Order: sequence, then structure tokens, then C-alpha cells
Amino acid sequence: MLPPGIEPAELAWREGVPESVRFGDVYFNRDNGLEETRHVFLRHNNLPERFASVAQGGHFVIAENGFGTGLNFLAAWQAWQNHGPAHQATLHFVSVERFPLIREDLTRALALWPELHPMARELIRKYPPLVRGVHRLVLAQGRVRLTLCFGDIADAWQSLDFLADAWFMDGFAPARNPSMWLDETIDQVRAHSKPGTTLATFTSVGRVRRALAAAGFDVRKTPGFGRKRDMLRGVLPADGQTEANRPGSIAIIGAGIAGCTLARNLAERGVPVTLIDSANGPGTEASGNVQGAMYVKLGVEFNDQTELALQALTFAQRFYETWRGEYWHPTGLLQLAQTAQEADRQHRFLRRNLYPREVLYPVNREQASELSGVPTESGGLWFPGNGWLEPKRLCQALADHPMITHAWGVNVDRLLPCSGKWHISGADGTTIVADRVVICAGHLSAGLIPVKGKFRLKSIRGQVTHLPKTGLRNPRVVICGNRYMNPALGQIAVTGATFDLHDANPLTTSESHQENIRELTAMLPAVLKRKDAEKLDTSNLDGRVAFRSTTHDYQPVAGPVFNGQDDELEDLFLLTGLGSKGLTYAPLLAEYLADRLTGQPACLSAKLARRLETRRLYQTDVVIS
Repeated sequence: MLPPGIEPAELAWREGVPESVRFGDVYFNRDNGLEETRHVFLRHNNLPERFASVAQGGHFVIAENGFGTGLNFLAAWQAWQNHGPAHQATLHFVSVERFPLIREDLTRALALWPELHPMARELIRKYPPLVRGVHRLVLAQGRVRLTLCFGDIADAWQSLDFLADAWFMDGFAPARNPSMWLDETIDQVRAHSKPGTTLATFTSVGRVRRALAAAGFDVRKTPGFGRKRDMLRGVLPADGQTEANRPGSIAIIGAGIAGCTLARNLAERGVPVTLIDSANGPGTEASGNVQGAMYVKLGVEFNDQTELALQALTFAQRFYETWRGEYWHPTGLLQLAQTAQEADRQHRFLRRNLYPREVLYPVNREQASELSGVPTESGGLWFPGNGWLEPKRLCQALADHPMITHAWGVNVDRLLPCSGKWHISGADGTTIVADRVVICAGHLSAGLIPVKGKFRLKSIRGQVTHLPKTGLRNPRVVICGNRYMNPALGQIAVTGATFDLHDANPLTTSESHQENIRELTAMLPAVLKRKDAEKLDTSNLDGRVAFRSTTHDYQPVAGPVFNGQDDELEDLFLLTGLGSKGLTYAPLLAEYLADRLTGQPACLSAKLARRLETRRLYQTDVVIS
């Protein structure tokens, strides 16, 4: 199968119970699969008691060998709901599946358990498209996080960064699916465990027991469920167990889309945050536009860069659903094959890649015109889950949380490490002290990094144009090519933006408006009513200038700041370089940084995390100031 698609499970339904055609085995016990899950995995990992003892702002991590129908996950979620702490804490569930169920089969399988219906409905609604890689689902308003990897189990356990508190060693029986139970796989179970980690499995096969014992687990047989006589339970001896790392106080500099999504993410995990900005509120710089399109341009080759963009895209679609109809408008997005060069690129893209239709599919000229409501000159790629946002209002909503303290009007001019903390100084004499700091200051970020030497960050001017709705054939969807065009909001629609690499002018210009109009009409000749196009006076148009922050390789950066020598600073982080795709990348990168700041399982594989490192931006070997 072409990337990034992955083969779905092929099911046979016998007496209402799903079986795997490939492995010839049932997904759960025919008599009572939910009770078997509770007996084998919940009780023998002592989960109800352990859930209740999770600390404020803490987390509990369960890892599982095979996601299947998600029954084990939903049972754990239900137990967390019933027995977890009343205060803010997070249940993380990490699972892998080589042959994932399609949404229709998942729905049918989980319908067997009415008591799980509310949770199953949310899982099904947020179930990711069937593409290879890691998918992070944020559920139960952030109290439950599912890291679901579609791919080979060996690859998953080698590339994911997490330590489990408990293991559900599920999957089909060892005789049916031996690769799930290889010694190398069990060694990875040990590598992702810490002192005191427990495990349970329905099987009692001798070679599995011996492999677990050889890996260091104290393993015992115990009565199984129903007609199954025995199962296994185990624990990794707790000698040398240490306290969990706490995030401490966190300050975020910059209240654009990156800073606001990160602040909200941490706050919902129970971590107090101070959000700092030189303006009098959030969403004033590059995130202050009236409208913004949420899209990416996926590469012809499915490499790491394309995979990161795809994961950001699908995560953002799920993330913004909370604000559907308020600040998020999922109208769909049309990426036009505007030029011969772009048409050729899209042709090669479709020939080399297989994407589910819920992500994208090709449309011809007639279909593009019908979808958009505007006559188009070409077909293109249709992204049904994309749309447009109101960035400023979204930032304001994200920053409104009781765990977020606002420090508006603070123009940060210095970061100084002192006595194990960071002292953040404002030009007006304000001082804020925090254990950890994240710089999210967009094009101003480079000037705040307290490391001698140059970080390859640059600023690019972008001007958008506000077009009066009365002069438009208003599109129903977002249309992208050399410019983007949004459906009108109130009496205006936003188009743009210019890409002015060596222009520091903060004011709108008639020339930039003319450039936007020229490129827009080349892309969509019919979008402006002809009489208005001829009379349009760009000197009277409104618009806005903002400065994008990007890197030398036009890829974002998220992680600890490289110290200019041979290591990274443990308590100073950078999140910037999102360029024109900030609305797409910010939610996933905020999730990833929040994972790192709290010591929770990472939502990105190791290879994608490496693409975000700050080390690649640094140019010379120098010492910290």
C-alpha cells in the first residue's frame, strides 16, 4: 500500500462478535469481553486503587500492545472516571495497532457495550484517519489522552518516548500472532517501564513468562477469566524508585497562537502558567488577523517533513472542534492546481501517495467550482476537514483559564538565570520569576534567547487585504493557490498574504494591496465582480501587516534551547518558526512541548521530534552569557 495509508483490519462477524480474518482469533471474549478486560487488566494492575492516589497535576500511564476495538482503553477510561482523583490529573493511554479498524467496524464493535456509549461516542468522533504514524487524541476535556500508533509494534516501541505505570499485554494469542510476543518486543516493554511498573496478560504461555522474567519482571500465574484457567501478572521490582519530576512554575513569553495554545494545554493538565506579552491582551501580532486559513501543503514525497505536517493538520482539526461555530469554521478547503507547475506537482503527489478521503481527494474544475461557489479555472485537491479561524478571538478564548495568570504590557528585555530560576525583566522594571520559561515571541524570539551566537531565525513581512463583501462573488470555502481567499466574515473577506522577506515596513501599503488583488484575480478571475475589479481603489482598502517568524529551513522549532556548546538547557524552551502555518502547527507543537514540560508521554515519534530541535538553528560554538 502506498504511504501514508495503512491496511485496515479485515473482520468476520460471528454471532455479533468481531474476529480477525488475518489472525483467525476473536478481539474479545465471546461471553463477556468487558468483564474479561476488568478481570485481567484492571484488577491485576490494581488500577482503581492506584488511580485514586494520583497527585494534583500528576498523571498515570498505561501502555498496551494492541488497540483492537479500543475496549480495553474504554474500560480504563471508565475506571479513571469512577476511581480517579477529583483534582486535575491525566490518564495517558499508549497503544499500537498494525491493522486498525475502520470507523464503521469500530462503531459496530463498541455498540455491544451500552454502558461505555458516552466514551465510545467521543472516541469514534475523534478517531484518526487510517494513516501510518502517531496520533494523539485528547479526550474528556483533557483528563484522558490517547497516543495511538498505527504501524508495526517494534517500530512503535523504539520510536515513542514514554514510561508506563502499567501494561496491558493484549493482542491475539501467541500462537496466532507470534510477532507481538517476540523477546525483542518484551525487551522494549522493559525499556518503557520504571521501578514499580505492573503488567497483566491473558496468556500464561511458558515462553512469554520466561521472557518477562528474563527482562526483570517478577511474574506469577493467577486464575484467568471464565473458562481460561490461568493468566499472568507481574511487577518490576521497585528498588531505587524516585519521585516523579514536577514541572514547577512556567512562564510563557508571547501570547500569539503558539503561546496561547501552550498556556491552555498546560493549564488543562493542572499546571499554573504565567502568560506574558508586551500588548494589552492576546492575539495582537501575527495572530491578530481577522481571519486565517488552516492548511498545509503536503509534500510529493512522504518524508518526515510531510508526516509532521499531516499529523499537525489532523490534530488541529480535532483540537479546533471545541470552537466550531464560534472561532472555527470548517468549511473545507480547496487547493487549486492554478498553474501548470502546480498541476504537475499535484499529479505526482496523487500518483505516489494514498490518503483517506477524509483527509483529501482530487476534484476536477467543475467539482471545484461547485464546492467553492465560485467559477474556477482548474481543479485541485479538496480538504473536507479544513477551514478558517478567527485567530484573535481564539487567542482570547484560549488565554481565559483560571490556571493562567496574565502579565500584559510587559515588554521583556532580558532573561537571567539565577539560583536555579529564571528572572524575566521588563523594560518598565517588572520582574517575573519562574522555574521554566518558554519563548513564543514569534519574530522577536531570537532577541530574547540568552545565548551568545546567532540562531537562524528570520522575519518575513506579510500584508493581508480586507475586501468588501459587496464587491465579491463570496466563496463558500477557503480557496488557496498563490494567495488564499476566505469566505466573508461580516462585511469583509480576507485575502493575502504578501511574502516580503527584506521589508520591515509595519504599515499597509497600496502596492501590497495591489499585489494581493493581482495574485487573487490570477487565481480566481471571477471572484471580484467585474465592474468592481475595474474601479477598485486599493488606496482605500483596509488590511493588516504582521511579521511571520520562520527558520532557515522553513520548519518550526519546539524544544529546549541549545546552549551553544554541546547540550540543551533543561529549563528554557523555544516554540517559534511556524511561518504562515501557525494555525495548523501550533496545537500539535503545544501538545508536544506540554508533554516534555510535564514529563508525560510524547505525542511525536523520535524522528519527528528531532526535526524540531533548536540545535539545528545554531551557527557557532560559543558559551552562555
